[in-house]
Parts: sequence; C-alpha cells; structure tokens
Amino acid sequence: MKFTRLIAIAVMAACVQLSNAQKIKGSDTVLPVSQEAAETYMNQHAGARVTVTGGGSGVGISALLDGTTDIAMASRSIKFSERMKLKKSGKQLREAVVAYDALAVVVNPGNPVTNLTRQQLEDIFRGKITNWSQVRDAVTGKRGEDLKIIVYSRETSSGTYEFFKTSVLHEKNYMAGVLSMPATGAVIQSVSQTRGAIGYVGMAYVNKRVKAIKVSYDGKRFVYPSMATGRDHTYPIIRELYYYYTADKDNVVKPFINYLLSDAGQRIVMKSGYVPVR
Repeated sequence: MKFTRLIAIAVMAACVQLSNAQKIKGSDTVLPVSQEAAETYMNQHAGARVTVTGGGSGVGISALLDGTTDIAMASRSIKFSERMKLKKSGKQLREAVVAYDALAVVVNPGNPVTNLTRQQLEDIFRGKITNWSQVRDAVTGKRGEDLKIIVYSRETSSGTYEFFKTSVLHEKNYMAGVLSMPATGAVIQSVSQTRGAIGYVGMAYVNKRVKAIKVSYDGKRFVYPSMATGRDHTYPIIRELYYYYTADKDNVVKPFINYLLSDAGQRIVMKSGYVPVR
C-alpha cells in the first residue's frame, strides 16, 4: 500500500512538472532574448521547464498551427492565411509584442560605403546595382570600390526575410542570385568573410566582424541602428517582435510571457540588444 502511494505521488509530481513545461519555437531574431529569459525564469521558478529553439518565424508559426509548440516566436506579424488555418481548427489566437528590433544592414568592415538610401538598398537587393563602384555614398559623395556586390539574405521561411521585403523592397522580389542563409549567424559569418558582401540582421547580432550602415528613407537624414535610435524610432527599419500562442494555453504560457514583459524581463531584452516595449 505504501509503495502504491509513493508511485501515485511520483506520478502527480511528474504531471505538475509537465504542466509547467512549455515549448517556444521560431524566429532566430527573437531566439537570443528568449533563451536568456528562459534560463533566468527557470532559475527563479523551481519546477518550471522552458525549451527554446529557432528555425525561423514561419517554422515557429507552422509548429503552433500543428500543435507542436506552445509559443511561436516571430519577427513578422502573422499572415492572414495562417490566422485562417488557426481559426478553422477552432483555436483562438493570442499575440504579444515582447520587444522592438532595429534591423541592421551590414557590409564587410573593409567596405568604405557608410550611408545608403532605401532606394539604393532596393536596387542592390533586386539586382539593379551589381558593383560597388555604382554606389555613391549619399553623404561623403564617394563611390565604392570596383567590386562585385554579393547579396546575402535569409531563407523565405524567415520573418526577417518577409519584413525586409515589405519595409525596404516595398514588396518587390529579391534578385534571382541572392544567397539565402539558414540563420542570422550565417549571414554575419558570410558578410565578415566576403569583402563585397551585404546582408541584413537583427541589431543584437551586429558585432565588430561586420559594419552596420546608416540608412535614410528620405535621402536627407541618415541614421545608425542603435538602442537610442530604435527607442525613438528615428532609425527607419524598425519592427515588432512577437510571441504567438493560443487561448487554450493561457495558463501554461502567461506566467513566462508576463515575466518577459515585466521590468526584469525588459532588462533582459535590453541586455540582449533589443529595444524594450516599456
């Protein structure tokens, strides 16, 4: 009888632990802050288990649709078609904006070009400009080197890919020869090793191996991506970073989401290199 009681207690304890477990999947942009927040949250809440994996916004949202993740991380807003799929399943969608990101355009540190307009970026990423010698720095007036432009992008499942296409290319298609990278880290590595390269990454990924470009949408004011310019939205390529989940998982996911949106959680957002929402 005592042995049976011990088994029952062990099973109940396991069920409690499982009820506190949650899976978070999706955007590589949101990945660093989610990992840092999950680690801190688990250290402060005994029995809590949070697993965080990347793969891209589209991958995370697909996992939410098929029920294999509790939270989908996304660096773009959910599409109408994705909303409809979820609605057909009878589940109610929930959305939380957990941070802002200044999407940085990066080149190799050896590239002398420092300032680019949105139109120049569109022409480069659409293949209309193919050599840096065709690029005139709008501030210094100097042209780039006689060097082929190598364009790096994220894969089509990436929310960053979608956002850049909307915000910078104005929904026009990328050039046919764009090199699609499976993760943001791969973009950084490729740009750092290729003198003629250009790409785009979340602000938190910018380091000394690459050079972030000042960008202007009006051709007059060129702004560098930073915490300050992201916070006051003077940098033009700003986006919201999302958590998506379903109403039936409220009890499972809300404690962690509330933590991330708290003062302590938003300090983690800043520490990770993103702009807090409050």
